[in-house]
Amino acid sequence: MKATIGAIAVAIVIIGGAILLVGSESTTTNNEPANNVSIVDGTQIIAIDVKGGYKPRKSVATSGLPTVIQFITNGTYDCSIAVRIPSLSIAKNLPPVGSTRIDIGTPKIGTLRGVCAMGMYSFEIEFGA
Repeated sequence: MKATIGAIAVAIVIIGGAILLVGSESTTTNNEPANNVSIVDGTQIIAIDVKGGYKPRKSVATSGLPTVIQFITNGTYDCSIAVRIPSLSIAKNLPPVGSTRIDIGTPKIGTLRGVCAMGMYSFEIEFGA
């Protein structure tokens, strides 16, 4: 009886720790805009890491500038490797390792959303003035 109670207590501690670890990681890395936007020779470059989703999940950029999204893969073999941007009719399979640039023209003010081929992972880019 004591062994059963001890095993249940250990299981609760392990499960609780896992929930706290996963919950704190997702709120700090996926929901806040990141500093992943640069301007090189008049072109705005938005860098997005691809592996188990898109990081950052939210980017903030400037409208009215020629813009390229640079998808960076490093050993990526999940569904995030097949990126879609429905509003621009873009569907692209990325290589498992490397950097792929997609020219999205000169965006207007608004939010651009992208998703993996299965719809499991998403990202958004908010274009402001």
